[in-house]
Amino acid sequence: MSLVQALYCSVGSFGMLLFAGMALDQADITTGSIGTNSVETSSIDMSAVDRVDECRVAQICIDHYLWSLYERTRKIDTIKVPEQTKVTVKRNGKTRIVTKTITKLVDEDFTWKDPNAAKRAGMSPMDYVIGGMDPNFRVRLYHALRALDDAGLMPGITSAFRDDYRQTIAAGQKAQSDRSYHGGSFRGGYGHGLAADIVSVKGETRAERSASSEQLWKWIDTHEKELGIGRPYLDRDAPHVAPIDDKEYAAHRVEPHTQHAEWKAKKHPRPALQNIGQKFSSQP
Repeated sequence: MSLVQALYCSVGSFGMLLFAGMALDQADITTGSIGTNSVETSSIDMSAVDRVDECRVAQICIDHYLWSLYERTRKIDTIKVPEQTKVTVKRNGKTRIVTKTITKLVDEDFTWKDPNAAKRAGMSPMDYVIGGMDPNFRVRLYHALRALDDAGLMPGITSAFRDDYRQTIAAGQKAQSDRSYHGGSFRGGYGHGLAADIVSVKGETRAERSASSEQLWKWIDTHEKELGIGRPYLDRDAPHVAPIDDKEYAAHRVEPHTQHAEWKAKKHPRPALQNIGQKFSSQP
């Protein structure tokens, strides 16, 4: 990040300017090179300014951190591909050739999908992928991913905002093109995405990264209340996370439990309580 970008983090308000000043004070700046009323740009340690941590509260810096996690993550998924093959079978003593459909698991590199969707929308990939999410969700996701990073789980983002077109070219388990919580038009579209797919990038091989991702998802399940995000579908769509206080999580994690409890109560009603006064009344 350049000095101009770092300063841009602070121009939103006077409070942001104060924060930027505090961040620079904490940076490794050459002693004695800063005057009482002015700062010489040549005296600033650019590596310190470059750190995202120095302007956490600025949305643009949060976006850059999220984008860095997106960029470092391989976009590879395992999908089911039906394949037809001709086989010879015997039926009623006769030999026949029939067509049989088998399902194969194939690795798919979907790196191209987001840039393609961004180009169609006339945006840069970063503005599309990160900017399309709800601003409050981006802040919450930022803090959650920082916690995961601090825990040594090395999180990465494989998917964030998706418009209707991007949803149509998504593979695997997915919602209807306009109803995805990633940002479908029915959910509000651009700027209203309330979901992201996260994995772990820890490991040299895919098997190692898969095992690390399992640990990451379990960690999220354990700490979802502190993080404010959770996995609505658990292992049915393991990487998918969303706010725990929003509709998607409630529909798949809260309401089913409530409905099950109500069903259980109806099926096994508790016996009516006896009149406690009668039961324990003194004998005449």
